Amino acid sequence: MPKITPFHARVEPLNQTGIWKNWSGYLVCPNYQYSVVTEYYSIRNAAAILDTTPLFKYRIQGAQAEDLLGYVLARDTRKCNTGTAQYSVLCNAAGFVIQDCVVLHVNNQEYWLTTAEPSLRYFREWARQLNLTSVSIEDISSDYGIVAVQGPHSLNVISQLTSGAESLRFFEVLQTEIEMIPVTISRTGFTGDLGYEIWVPVQHALRLWDMLMSAGCGYNLTPIGTTALKMARVEAGLLLMGVDFHSARYAWVPEQTESPFELGWGWMLRTLADDDREFLGRNALRSELLSQSSRWKTVGLEVDWHDFERLHREAGVPTAKHEIYRESTMSIYRRGTIEWDYVGYASSFLFSPILQKPIALAKLPFDLATAGTEIDLEITILRRPVNVLARVASLPFFNPPRKTQIITGNRLQ
Repeated sequence: MPKITPFHARVEPLNQTGIWKNWSGYLVCPNYQYSVVTEYYSIRNAAAILDTTPLFKYRIQGAQAEDLLGYVLARDTRKCNTGTAQYSVLCNAAGFVIQDCVVLHVNNQEYWLTTAEPSLRYFREWARQLNLTSVSIEDISSDYGIVAVQGPHSLNVISQLTSGAESLRFFEVLQTEIEMIPVTISRTGFTGDLGYEIWVPVQHALRLWDMLMSAGCGYNLTPIGTTALKMARVEAGLLLMGVDFHSARYAWVPEQTESPFELGWGWMLRTLADDDREFLGRNALRSELLSQSSRWKTVGLEVDWHDFERLHREAGVPTAKHEIYRESTMSIYRRGTIEWDYVGYASSFLFSPILQKPIALAKLPFDLATAGTEIDLEITILRRPVNVLARVASLPFFNPPRKTQIITGNRLQ
């Protein structure tokens, strides 16, 4: 029997499509309206509200909390000061990604984490192996709801309920109250835009939702489903586990594993060559960095619109454009060869409403991974595979300054 989130009583009447999907055992709505693009534009032009409660949530606290996280996370947790957050990654001993996560350093010696896969046993087992007796690891997934408010007017909505969010910089965290409700607000999100995520005790979730919707009525605050969120995350170059990469925990062969460098997360490990910190996968990752032995690179692709349109015109059908979002493998071939020379694949494909062109996230060998390099991307028209011209592009595709800008006096600087 699927579970419902603490916001379900409010979101269920809004679901015009009547469609529900499973997210980690919870019922979630892929799109409330029949037009996904309408929901998408609320992220880019106004404000969007999304229930992200199904994420797994953990509280890790105690004198040795930093020791545990410093070992199981590849990114240096020591640099995640109290009141800040980190996007990080868990690797195995071979340096391959198990999953990504977000860490919130909410208090001295107290961290909150969100992950896509259950990890309680994993954290506790490593605490045992490392003999870390002064650390407590709790699964608080059922104790809190999380709601994301994203978009250029997200601060305008939240600032009507609390002034604390105005002081938050990108990836900073605040514990405060809204109408006597204890909440934790982080300036984070999965849309690549200005946005915030709010943790709230489940018993207060409905009241918080009502206050947010009331505060957002003048800013077109729109409930969105997971499809609009996924469209925005492709534009932002944000990878989705199970789509753009898979957990090494379930891999059978090396081709199913990827390192942080291969996923474009090398920025997390900028100081690795000179870092004496011990963590899971350190030796393998340091060896990969020094020997430059990464097997491929995660890149963006921009599909040539003229070629895309030509292929549809020659097939006698309208050019596919509106509400296109795909999570499927699309083969990539070296351009200009007589025989189709397979070199990689795209994992996420989107016709970007704001960029007005087809884009994709892909894996390519390094000799083809330079921005501007031309390749052939296999698409399907009338159930037949055809190749369309695409060019390698730097990520992210869309990166508005407001996402990270400093806010003073309720204004972006």
